[in-house]
Order: sequence, then structure tokens, then C-alpha cells
Amino acid sequence: MKLQIVPASRGIQWVQLGIRTFFKQPLALSGLFFIFLAVMSVLNVLPIVGSVLSFVLMPGVTFGLLAAAREASHGKFPMPTILITAWRSGSVQRRHMLVLGALYTVGLVLILCVTPLVDGGGFAKMMLLGETPSAEERQDMGFQFAMLFASGLNMPLTLLFCHATALVHWHNAPPVKSLFFSLAAIAGNFRAFAVYGLVWMGIFLGFGIIMAMLVTAIGGVETVAALAYPAAMLIATMVFTSIYFTFEGSFELAQGEGT
Repeated sequence: MKLQIVPASRGIQWVQLGIRTFFKQPLALSGLFFIFLAVMSVLNVLPIVGSVLSFVLMPGVTFGLLAAAREASHGKFPMPTILITAWRSGSVQRRHMLVLGALYTVGLVLILCVTPLVDGGGFAKMMLLGETPSAEERQDMGFQFAMLFASGLNMPLTLLFCHATALVHWHNAPPVKSLFFSLAAIAGNFRAFAVYGLVWMGIFLGFGIIMAMLVTAIGGVETVAALAYPAAMLIATMVFTSIYFTFEGSFELAQGEGT
């Protein structure tokens, strides 16, 4: 396993590769992402226990999305079973994945514990206790800022653990070492990752502007919302697909690794 330092422009390439790979297998990748969301949603129905379980399983399941992106990049059709790839390895790797899941849970809970400073605890209760906020609470500026704050901090956390799970599965690295090398890769390629994040932010911003223009032109918020949700999910699938290329671009595989 060897860390690669890449130029800032590689961030744009990662986005392009993610989008291009998505369109190689759009049905398979979008279907897997919807399965992933459905499983997480079902778990979150259970208060506290379901939320914690979904947090613990999150790194392993998101690794399945990385493995699917890798399959698609090689021209293969990823099957639904690829989502449990992390749990079909040896007992040591499964244990390492659970350790990463526990560490991810700690990180996410710490983020959620800070959000009450912004909104008084509404967003944290929704995420941890499964409480459904009212329409008025969802529209509250404090709730919106808490959600944006948590999402902003969760993005680098997700990226860090996605790389760590890939290192555990494809490089047989132990959990702490995988996190260290993930952090080193992100720090060493900070400019590329900054460009990568800014490009995706620009894409989502452009998508939001287009939706706002459609609302103005059509005048039917419900109609536009019906189009916006699946479109946003497709873009989110492209983001996860592109994460594989941030990993591939940050680490050089030794002979025999990455299988």
C-alpha cells in the first residue's frame, strides 16, 4: 500500500469518472443506492437501537457501494449482494468492519451532540430517537442550520471511513491504521479533495437553481418536487460512485491487492 500525491486538477477527474461510471450501469448503481437508503430507513424506524445499528453498519454498507462502483468501472453489472461484500470476508475483516462501524458511530454521535447548540436539539432527536419533526419544525431556520451543519461535518467523516473500509477489505489493514492512512491521504491530497468537494457543491447548487426555475415556470411545487427527489438521488449515487475514484487515486495497489 503506497500513498499517492496527486495535483488539484485530479479532483475534477474524480467527479468526471464518477459520473461516467454511473452512466455505464445507471440502473444497477441507482438501484443499489435506493436499496441502501431503504435498509437505513427501515432500521431508523426503531428508536435509538435502530439508529445506532444503522450507524454501526453504515461504513460496511457504503463499502458495498464502492465495490459496486469498482465493478461498474470494469464494465461489470454489480448485483445487490455486493452491498454485503464487507460482511462476506473472513472473520478478521468482519471484526475490523465492526470496529470501524463503532468508531464511525462515536464520530457521528459527537457531531449530533453539537447540533443542539444550533437548534435546541430537534435535529439530534430526529436522528437518534427517531422523532418525526412537524412541518413547522422542519421549516425552522435553526433546524435547517443544524441539518446543514451536521451534513457538512459528516461529509469528510464519510469520506474518511469509506477509504478506511476499502483499506481494510482490499489492503487487509487494521482499523486504526486504515483510518490513519485515510487521513494522511486526504491531508496529502487536500487541494484535490477541496476541488472535488467544490465541484460537487457547484453541481448541487446548479441543480437547486434549475429546480427553482422550474417552480417559477411551472408554478406547481408538488410536480417539481416529484421530479427533484429522484433526480437528487441519482446525483447522490454519482457522488458515492466518484468516492471510489478518490480512493483509487489516493492509493497505489501492490501486486495481488484490490481483489
